[in-house]
Amino acid sequence: MSFDGLFTHAMTTELTTAIETGRISKIYQPSKYEILLHIRAKGKNHKLLLCAHPSYARVHLTEHTYESPATPPMFCMLLRKHLEGGIIEEICQLELERIIELKVRSRNELGDESSKRILIEIMGRHSNILLLDEEGKILDSLKHLSPAVNRHRTVLPGFMYVAPPAQNKRNPLLVEKEEDVIMPLDFLAGKMEQQLVQTFAGISPIFAKEIVAEAKLVNERTLPKAFFTAVTPLKINEITANMIITDDKEYFYMLPLSHIQGERKTFATLSELLDRFFFGKAERDRVKQQTNDLEKFLANELAKNKKKQKKLQQSLIDAEKADRYQHLGELVTANIYMMKRGDKQVEVIDYYDENGATITIPLNPLKSPAENAQSYFQKYQKAKKSILHIHEQLEKTAEEMIYIDSLIQQMEAASSKDIEGIREELAEEGYIKARIVKKQKKQTKPILDEYTSTDGTTILVGKNNKQNEYVTNKLASRDDIWLHTKDIPGSHVVIRTKEPSDKTLLEAAHLAAYFSKSRNSSSVPVDYTAVRHVKKPSGAKPGFVTYTHQQTMYVTPNADLVLQLSKK
Repeated sequence: MSFDGLFTHAMTTELTTAIETGRISKIYQPSKYEILLHIRAKGKNHKLLLCAHPSYARVHLTEHTYESPATPPMFCMLLRKHLEGGIIEEICQLELERIIELKVRSRNELGDESSKRILIEIMGRHSNILLLDEEGKILDSLKHLSPAVNRHRTVLPGFMYVAPPAQNKRNPLLVEKEEDVIMPLDFLAGKMEQQLVQTFAGISPIFAKEIVAEAKLVNERTLPKAFFTAVTPLKINEITANMIITDDKEYFYMLPLSHIQGERKTFATLSELLDRFFFGKAERDRVKQQTNDLEKFLANELAKNKKKQKKLQQSLIDAEKADRYQHLGELVTANIYMMKRGDKQVEVIDYYDENGATITIPLNPLKSPAENAQSYFQKYQKAKKSILHIHEQLEKTAEEMIYIDSLIQQMEAASSKDIEGIREELAEEGYIKARIVKKQKKQTKPILDEYTSTDGTTILVGKNNKQNEYVTNKLASRDDIWLHTKDIPGSHVVIRTKEPSDKTLLEAAHLAAYFSKSRNSSSVPVDYTAVRHVKKPSGAKPGFVTYTHQQTMYVTPNADLVLQLSKK
């Protein structure tokens, strides 16, 4: 992983410079795996994010706003009890492991000073956040680990903290010259990357690949000079925060990673780098945890409607054969003298055929010739009437699929605060049962995401149908500019001015494309028109509108631009 021991070392240095000696003013737990500390340090307010997510574990300062539950979890309450108002005395890294420790001095209920330690273990699916007392006893942790699961270390309240097993590797920051290290050759001969990972603590495969690529040769017994070139910036704290975007993946590190080809972005701090790298990723994961049941329900509804559409299309093909039934009924009537009850078929001349060919007509042997003719005429009338009904059902099914598809898209782009609106809408439309919740003060106005364009113009974005209808039909003025992706499910976007600059219009189009089903596409068509030209048809599904007098522009969604506009 990119967040290796060396990256942890660099992050510890950055945090020490920014927030050491700072006071913890507030503590929140936005989600199952995240803790957010509000810290006042050196005349500034900071937000420190501690995350023990299996895939997105990290520690960094953040500029983002996180929604927290109304009732804080028990672990959050415990952290508040022991740490709020405390001073961060020291921030350090254990050995060169992916473990950061914050030593906090605070006062207990009696007013006596006490010291606590909060440890963040960044270890993939084993990541954890622990609160220890001064002696190292575990007060509690985000994740518990019983002796039955791990005999080496128990992570439960009341047990002494035991660090993960030591790997007994060399510290690369302490190596001064090539002769100081003899590389192990017995089982890794010719594989310098693995040798570096096996020999040195804190080195990840991606960093080892960079060293080998820079060395341009493999000398199995001596460290390549590229090793010292890479490690030197870490020793003197002159690192660069880099992100590389390739066709199929994004990478981050505190070194350029020249062996990876792709678009490169450089940031002022590692925290800014991680804020950008994880922008949207962790939020989507939080939303996924909350909407797992809705995702399954909507996927099933979409599958049911696709199946229904297929059956209707087949029924339409069958119904369009109505003229065939009339044809057969007339031939039976014209040749009724040739048939008798009990006949299973009759062969007659088809007088509709120019060549006078014969045709075999199936008959019901239990019916008389006249009843057989009447049966064909009845099938004709039934098929003729069903065509109109099938067309109506096909239209309704298509609308239903578009509506469900739009809800699926909204959940993909929604933040945690937008999900409840989607649940309420599904309950109001009769798809699911309404949740029984404690009575709270009813919120009449949806909360919209607000962005600011480069020239200072306000841009509003709806993230669900309730927000879309509110921003378009109630909040926006008639002359405001309305945007939406063309023929693609997405958000309603409104520019709060009747004459936006070309730059503002382009930025709003980026927002419309980004918060649509085509977020990962290029050249996304976005329509824009005045709000007065946008109408909701009578009886239409929530969020559905028609519009006229539109113009179309094409943009490629840009996450960096969205992040930039949200910060203004």
